[in-house]
Amino acid sequence: MHGPRGGGEAKLKYLSGSFDIIVPGSYVICAVSGEQISLADLRYWDWEVQEAYASPEISFRRSEELRKKRK
Repeated sequence: MHGPRGGGEAKLKYLSGSFDIIVPGSYVICAVSGEQISLADLRYWDWEVQEAYASPEISFRRSEELRKKRK
């Protein structure tokens, strides 16, 4: 799940319940807010759309938004 860390933005492949590090880094960017999320703090993502989220509230809002688009 977690591999070697480097500075800068990491590139991840989000899986259901885990992620693979494609390009090492110390953080990812929240798809909604644009804020940096350290890999140690990364808890919320959507593996179907390959997006990371900074908080459970942001994750929930984004999932509702995506759900409405799918209808």
